[in-house]
Amino acid sequence: MSCVGFLEPIIGRIGGNEPAFLDMMAYFMMFCGFLAGAVLSAGIRTPYGRYTSPKFGWGLESRTAWFIQELPSFAVPVLLILFCNNQYSSTLPNTILVGYYLVHYFQRTFLFSLLIRGGKVTPLVPFVLATIFCCYNGFMQGRYLTQYAVYSQDWMKDPRFILGSLLFMTGMAINIHSDYILRNLRKPGETGYKIPCGGMFDYVSGANFFGEIVEWIGFSIACWSLQGLAFAFFTFCVVSPRAWQHHLYYLEKFEDYPKSRKAVIPFIL
Repeated sequence: MSCVGFLEPIIGRIGGNEPAFLDMMAYFMMFCGFLAGAVLSAGIRTPYGRYTSPKFGWGLESRTAWFIQELPSFAVPVLLILFCNNQYSSTLPNTILVGYYLVHYFQRTFLFSLLIRGGKVTPLVPFVLATIFCCYNGFMQGRYLTQYAVYSQDWMKDPRFILGSLLFMTGMAINIHSDYILRNLRKPGETGYKIPCGGMFDYVSGANFFGEIVEWIGFSIACWSLQGLAFAFFTFCVVSPRAWQHHLYYLEKFEDYPKSRKAVIPFIL
């Protein structure tokens, strides 16, 4: 039995073809992203942070919840690397691409969770859904990049790899900087919400979401894979409505909120 032997009954139903199974996972992720985007666009708010609601279940302390739900995105690919017979993980392009993914989730899991401020809890339902997604995506991306993605050494000279890498690093920088701005809006002892300014917040209400979208679009271009595309599509479908919800919140709450700002895509959306 292989290191993914627990999936063999499912994979066997499609002829024992694991690459086809990973493609099916990608298509299903895009389907789920479309459904989630439709639900959120209909006005149902993601129940955490300022939109937390007790009707979505018992809550966990926000830092603890974030750490636990994000950990599989980092841990699952690491376990695949350590314990599976990885055919391509030692090639430099594959190592770099897996490294992009792991660096992002190391920051989001081990650093971002320690920096979270505020005493709000994360309801059980969104926590469980986020944890399932991180397990799912961590396996799909990690398994594809370490076992089935074939990149020659010349891939690092390919315009897709270069452009994708630049977009990934730019998006990650925007995401981290935007989170820094949000964390420092309030002085010690202050409560309530303030208008974020600086960086990409001068252009969009959801600057942190914009950074995440750019980041994973870049990753999908650098990987040039169905799995990377599925993750970028899912990210866009889920975070764009959340950015729009924030945008409407700011417009309703602050009379002096800059009317020139867009919700998530500068000058467009």
